[in-house]
Amino acid sequence: MKKTAILFPGQGSQYIGMGQALIEADQEAAALMEMAEEVSGFPLKKLCLEGPIEDLTRVLHLQPALTAINLICWQQLKKALPDLVPAYAGGHSLGEYSALQAAGVLSAEDTMTLVTKRGEFMEREGAANPGGMLAVLGLTIEEIDNLLKNYTGAGIVVVANHNAEQQIIISGDQKGLDGFSEMCRENGAKKIVALKVSVANHSPLVAGAVEDFSACMAEVQFNTPQIPVLFNVTASQETGPEAIRDIMGRQIASRVRWYESMNRMIEDGVEVFVELGPKTVLSGMMRKILPRKSPVTCVQLDSPELLEKAVDIITG
Repeated sequence: MKKTAILFPGQGSQYIGMGQALIEADQEAAALMEMAEEVSGFPLKKLCLEGPIEDLTRVLHLQPALTAINLICWQQLKKALPDLVPAYAGGHSLGEYSALQAAGVLSAEDTMTLVTKRGEFMEREGAANPGGMLAVLGLTIEEIDNLLKNYTGAGIVVVANHNAEQQIIISGDQKGLDGFSEMCRENGAKKIVALKVSVANHSPLVAGAVEDFSACMAEVQFNTPQIPVLFNVTASQETGPEAIRDIMGRQIASRVRWYESMNRMIEDGVEVFVELGPKTVLSGMMRKILPRKSPVTCVQLDSPELLEKAVDIITG
């Protein structure tokens, strides 16, 4: 088998109908969805398959719904390739909890418990501290960090995600986003795009969720990873369960260092990246990260047909 990394998407990858083909094709996938519904207390299957999209995209519902689909995709890949031992697991923001489950740090039930509480706390903070997120294209992280040091305008604004060399997500309140995005335009940003989110994720505006969520994590068993995980907050590995708890508490309000993490995996010789979840957001980022004419392959799966394709690529 080729050296493989498994990646799990976060908020923004959802769509109505996600996971339907896998749930209908396999009883174990259907059972995993039933467990997720029971733990979360929400009609996740109906939300995923029928919507409406306004209900699905509520942070409260979306975090457990998307996680359930991610876990089903991993379950199906394991069934198809029981001998597969990934070189790495990684997840983008919310997707990091799916990566921890895949790596054996969390049970599937505890994963669903935590993402449900995380969604609850983050929706609460979003209502109390309104904000949003913007994608800034055409500037490097060094350029944006330098601009932030010199920003004296109104509001709150920080870097939320470093997704690719020149794809940076900023997060904050409306005054901060408006003022700083204008500064970015004046300094060479090629494009600025508003993200369809109602919460200023990975910013001080959601930091009020950290203490309550950390208290929830304290009641859940964390194990040593069986697969190396590169964490969003540090862009490096961690093996100690208590250290992982601390990192995951900080993750809510900290920068997602995705670009660094993916480059570390590439430098270590990963040959195949498998995106386990709906849509191809992470695969699209990876195409921006990989050097031109790179032999590395990216494949996404959330259906039986795409699962078959992924198996063929991994087995070479």
